[in-house]
Amino acid sequence: MPTIKTTDGTEIYYKDWGTGQPILFSHGWPLSADMWDAQMLFFAERGYRTVAFDRRGFGRSGQPWGGYDYDTMADDIGALITALDLRDVVLVGFSMGGGDVTRYIARHGSGRVAKLALVSAVTPIFGKTADHDGPDKSFFDALKAGIVKDRAQFLDDFNPIFYGTNKGMSVSQGIFKQTLQIALMASIKATVDCATAFAETDFRPDMQTIDVPTLVVHGDADQVVPFESTGKLAAEMIRGAALKVYPGAPHATATTHADRLNADLLAFIKG
Repeated sequence: MPTIKTTDGTEIYYKDWGTGQPILFSHGWPLSADMWDAQMLFFAERGYRTVAFDRRGFGRSGQPWGGYDYDTMADDIGALITALDLRDVVLVGFSMGGGDVTRYIARHGSGRVAKLALVSAVTPIFGKTADHDGPDKSFFDALKAGIVKDRAQFLDDFNPIFYGTNKGMSVSQGIFKQTLQIALMASIKATVDCATAFAETDFRPDMQTIDVPTLVVHGDADQVVPFESTGKLAAEMIRGAALKVYPGAPHATATTHADRLNADLLAFIKG
C-alpha cells in the first residue's frame, strides 16, 4: 500500500489516481479516504490527479497513541503534499476534514494551494462557547461515552442522522454497511480523541489566513454540523468565499448529493 511517514513515524496511507492538476481530499469522522470514491473517480476521469488519504488513526493509516490534534493533522497533510510534490493543489475538506485543510493553510501557507472547498465542514467553530451557539459540551461527552461503551452500535445508530434517512433521505443498506465497516477500521482512541478535537478547536483565527478562492458547500438540513453555526459563518468570514446551500440536504452530501457536489466542484475548479 502507498504510504508516507510523518515526522513522528506515523504511516499515512493515500490513494493517488489520474494525472493533471491535483485535488487533495480530506475525509470526515470517523471515515477514511474511501468516502471520496465518487469524487475521485469523477475527477480522475476528467483529467485531474486525485489524492485522498486516511487520517492518522483511521482506515489503513497507522494508529499511534497521540497526535489527534489539528496542528499535527495539518502537518500530516503538509508531509503528504511535500512527499508527492503537489503544486497548484485544490484542497477539499469534508466535515472534520474541513478543519485540517484550513489549519494546513494557517500553518504552512498557500504557496502550493490553488483553491479551497469546505463541504459540510466544522469550520469556523463547532462546539458551543461563550460567544458561539453550537452544540453543548454535554452533546460531545455523550457521543464519546457512546463510542467507548459500544462503538459498533453507536455508529450504526448514527448512520440515519449522518445520511438524513430519519428525515426522508434515501440511501442503500449497502452504504450503511460500508460506512460502519470503514468506521470500525479506525482506532477507538483516534475516534474519541478526534471528537474532542473537532468539538473544541476554534478555527476563527485560521479563517483570516485563507487567501485563495474558496467554496463553502453545506446542506441546510444537516443534523450533525448545523449550517447556521458553521458553514454560514465560514462563508461570511473567508474573504470572497462563494456559498452554495443545498436545500434539504443532510450532512453526508458527498454521497447523498454526489452528482450535484461533483458538478459544483468542477465548475469551481475550472472557474
